[in-house]
Amino acid sequence: MRITQGAFSFLPDLTDEQIAKQIQYCINNGWAVNIEFTDDPHPRNTYWELWGLPMFDVKDAAGVMFELNECRKAYAGRHYIRVSAFDATHTWESVRLSFIVNRPENEPGFALERQEVDGRNIRYTTRPYAANQPEGARY
Repeated sequence: MRITQGAFSFLPDLTDEQIAKQIQYCINNGWAVNIEFTDDPHPRNTYWELWGLPMFDVKDAAGVMFELNECRKAYAGRHYIRVSAFDATHTWESVRLSFIVNRPENEPGFALERQEVDGRNIRYTTRPYAANQPEGARY
């Protein structure tokens, strides 16, 4: 199963050249770029681990690509890695662009769990198969 979160998630994986162009677009717009990673890609898990600090003062995509490659070396094949761009201008102050740049070799997907509650009501929730393993050993 392919996780589809963020921009470009329904497209084939971006090449490093395409990633660098997207990062440069963010920099040209004055957005701070940061790199995040996780081994639990649940859609409600919005707080991924931050790789270093957000890069507010970087003027060239090469600096971000260097950090991205360092993150890939540390977590290649085991974690999801995404690039996010934050716009800190007044009245916006939010993520403007976010996209996955690295995926584990195996994406196990999610289970749909059904729970019967009071009356005849039924609740559904999703649980990532990756969460069956302890943190740090999921991939």
